[in-house]
Amino acid sequence: MKFIVREIKELAISTAVLGYVFAWYFAGGIPSIGHVVIALIGVGSAFVFHEMAHKFAAQRYGCWAEYRMWDTGLIIAFFSVVVLGIIFAAPGAVYITPGYYGITTRQNGIISVSGALANLALAVIFFVIKLSLGSIPLINAIASMGVFINAWLALFNMIPFPPLDGSKVMAWDIKAWIGVIVGAMGIMSLA
Repeated sequence: MKFIVREIKELAISTAVLGYVFAWYFAGGIPSIGHVVIALIGVGSAFVFHEMAHKFAAQRYGCWAEYRMWDTGLIIAFFSVVVLGIIFAAPGAVYITPGYYGITTRQNGIISVSGALANLALAVIFFVIKLSLGSIPLINAIASMGVFINAWLALFNMIPFPPLDGSKVMAWDIKAWIGVIVGAMGIMSLA
């Protein structure tokens, strides 16, 4: 697990912007501190774990992998929610350079599906928290957002068009692609 200072800084900035954008959306305008906290935990964890799963899987195969924020995508996310009332978020991505021997379709598929699997695991964790501690309003709000956002992010990333992960997962293993979709839809139906 190799990080550089720039990467950590860009992950933090991207997480903060996403948290604020989602807080704005769910608050219907300028969010309270409570909305921001809920969004930072629910959405921020979904985003960070998704991107880090890609990074760690790629590094496992000897690739250089580093998160890079997309300034324009973050600006679009902010203005889309403030001006249009919708969220269009493309904060950045983990950029991967294969090692000396390259990567196979299978390895690329595994790297690509790792983000969605991280989101499904987080969705299940948030669901268990919601079931066990859902009577506490703040925890219920965070857990509810965590379940929905993680399942939705896993499902969205399985859209089979480049540059989304679904195109690479589908090229590697259609059963894995279908499994993520079914899992995400199942979790969303419980949320």
